[in-house]
Amino acid sequence: QVQLLESGGGLVQAGGSLRLSCAASGRTFSPYRIGWFRQAPGKEREFVAAIHWSGGSTIYADSVKGRFIISRDNAKNTVYLQMNSLKPEDTAVYYCAASDPVTLRYNYWGQGTQVTVPS
Repeated sequence: QVQLLESGGGLVQAGGSLRLSCAASGRTFSPYRIGWFRQAPGKEREFVAAIHWSGGSTIYADSVKGRFIISRDNAKNTVYLQMNSLKPEDTAVYYCAASDPVTLRYNYWGQGTQVTVPS
């Protein structure tokens, strides 16, 4: 079983930065991708960014491209989301998720961490 634990959320002023971490544990951890998603109050969960676990290729939502950077440390089983130039519309609960290497579906989710950027 894979467990994911996010950390690093908080309150930051517009234009500021935060770095989220997603630490994974489990007997054998070898996902296809690790993704970050977010859900703002009253809105559906949306994709933010993802990184291929072995190759390191990345993809981003248009709304965060150029501001957010996803990276990984395979030795620590940890994925990071560096968030720069934060905007009030980035306010949400941020979740990390791991995709199954066979089905490629995001089957494992963390509990989420709150990011608040006051307007």
